[in-house]
Amino acid sequence: MDERTDPAPQGTGGFCHFHGGDSGTALPVKSVIRNSGPDVLLYACAPCREQRRLTPLRGTVA
Repeated sequence: MDERTDPAPQGTGGFCHFHGGDSGTALPVKSVIRNSGPDVLLYACAPCREQRRLTPLRGTVA
């Protein structure tokens, strides 16, 4: 069983929705509201954020 209690640091890994691959710098940049089910966060890596002029959502560390 995983005894980890601290949350994973933001911006230290994940998936970039904009280039469709793994990234070590992905941060949430957009929240998509759906009619049913929970909202979905879209993540972008540093190069995609720069190329598309995306700003991380408030409360995230760039």
